[in-house]
Amino acid sequence: MENLREREFNALATVALGGRLMSSFLDKSRTIAPPGYNRFLVPPAALAVHLAIGQAYAMSLFKVPMSTLLGGTPEDWPQWQVGLLFQVAIAFLGISAAVFGRWVETVGPRRAMFTAALCFSGGFMVTALGVWQHQLWVAILGYGVLGGCGLGLGYISPVSTLIKWFPDRPGLATGMAIMGFGGGALVAAPLTVKLMEYYKTSPSNGVIETLVVMGAVYFVYMMLGAFAVRIPAPGWRPAGWVPAPVASKRVTTAQVDVNQAMRTPQFYLLWAVLCLNVTAGIGVLSQAAPMIREMFPDRVSVAQAGAFVGLISLFNMLGRFFWASVSDYIGRRYTYALFFALGAVLFPLVPLAGQSGSIPLFIGAFALIFTMYGGGFATIPAYLRDMFGTMHVGAIHGRLLTAWSVAAVAGSLLVDYIRQYQIDQGIAPAQAYTQTMYIMAGLLCIGFICNYFITAVDRQHHFRGEATPAAAAE
Repeated sequence: MENLREREFNALATVALGGRLMSSFLDKSRTIAPPGYNRFLVPPAALAVHLAIGQAYAMSLFKVPMSTLLGGTPEDWPQWQVGLLFQVAIAFLGISAAVFGRWVETVGPRRAMFTAALCFSGGFMVTALGVWQHQLWVAILGYGVLGGCGLGLGYISPVSTLIKWFPDRPGLATGMAIMGFGGGALVAAPLTVKLMEYYKTSPSNGVIETLVVMGAVYFVYMMLGAFAVRIPAPGWRPAGWVPAPVASKRVTTAQVDVNQAMRTPQFYLLWAVLCLNVTAGIGVLSQAAPMIREMFPDRVSVAQAGAFVGLISLFNMLGRFFWASVSDYIGRRYTYALFFALGAVLFPLVPLAGQSGSIPLFIGAFALIFTMYGGGFATIPAYLRDMFGTMHVGAIHGRLLTAWSVAAVAGSLLVDYIRQYQIDQGIAPAQAYTQTMYIMAGLLCIGFICNYFITAVDRQHHFRGEATPAAAAE
């Protein structure tokens, strides 16, 4: 008996010691880079996390398989209900980023990335349970709520870190951090298709097994990023870099506290700018695979639809790096003006391409749209840095991402419900997107106006302590 108790005590002591070691390893102080550390080793860590959570952009590939789990019977979930997983996940991305933004700044990126990995991967496992039991609320709780929290924590944790590493090129920094999220579907789309084909049997379409495997793979991949991430020492600056004088009335040269930022009109104008840009893009993104098949019936297969999702993911990713880097030269305000102006022209081209039967025009319009959609996400943290400084940019970014939550619901509902309403009225599926595309173009025009009225933050909102000039060029 005593030997049994001794073994139990030793086992508990080992677990407690392991927990303390892990907690110590996750401490912010353990992630401070030594002198001479190469800052270009940090972007791959951010990229690992964002490539994993970017799987959200390939979630539309689960719509058809998850809506036919019971063989197309009336008890099957309709596609719009399956779409709730994506909508709720993006909603909780914004909510968790807003709620835990200050916590991420406090505990550092490594602990935040570790927590994100647990939530995001756990969401896959719970969703698999919901599919197995055919309980939609369990699936939504898994991918939507738990996985959505993982999305939010994983999204914001690398951004402020890279902005601190690259004060000389904030647009480039955020582009490197966020390009992975846009490119996540480039990896997830073929992986999803291949796994479902591999695990498909007569009684199963392979969805459950695919969710479990993807959850495990993404956990390992995200942990690689968490272990590799580093933060600069206090007061660190790139060798030879001197902050340049700010030459624009639209850039703030001081620091603004996160709570004070919420009292400025600039925050809400930027909130509207992000929300309107994302609403337009995310609505069509959530329906990308079904849309191309419905607009070009008998010409596009399931595999080709998956390839299309991967292709627009590639342009989404490249646009994040390209436009964020461009914004370092022409300024964030002019970059967003281009997004809205070009997007208002490109969205009406989508139904025109369907009516004319031109697949190249359809793909080309989508490719350009999603470079700017991704570019908007990558440029907004640098825009915030221009407005509010670097002191709480991560926390401010987290709160601004509630615009993404609203846009995810609004954009997806606009496309899904207007499409279904028009089909119910007897309109062919190929023509059911025309009205929605014109609405999206109108939203982008409103965004152009909001962006036009953004100016520098008034001095009354500046932090009264020591401020570091924001070396941003407009």
